Amino acid sequence: MNAHSRSHRRTGHEQICATDRSQSSVATDPVKYWEIIADNLSKAGWSWGCVSALDSQGHTIWIADAHRSDGKRFVLQANEKLTRFVELEAAIHAYRESI
Repeated sequence: MNAHSRSHRRTGHEQICATDRSQSSVATDPVKYWEIIADNLSKAGWSWGCVSALDSQGHTIWIADAHRSDGKRFVLQANEKLTRFVELEAAIHAYRESI
């Protein structure tokens, strides 16, 4: 299942994230916590994608999507990349706690 997740991550959505990653790379911050969360999601059987866009006021918004084979899907929007993944992880955790 991990191989499936990794191939999904190389779709157009992931290419956009890769572009974002290179643009926001900071030499003093080598650990990108959103990448750790994304890897944990993949290890747990979730496929995910991410994209950034501009809203009507010209502000960047970040959108993350995670889904798995049982049909469960989460789509979240945030103003920051890390916030998007933290909220995605929290939503999935809350879902697991409720079942």
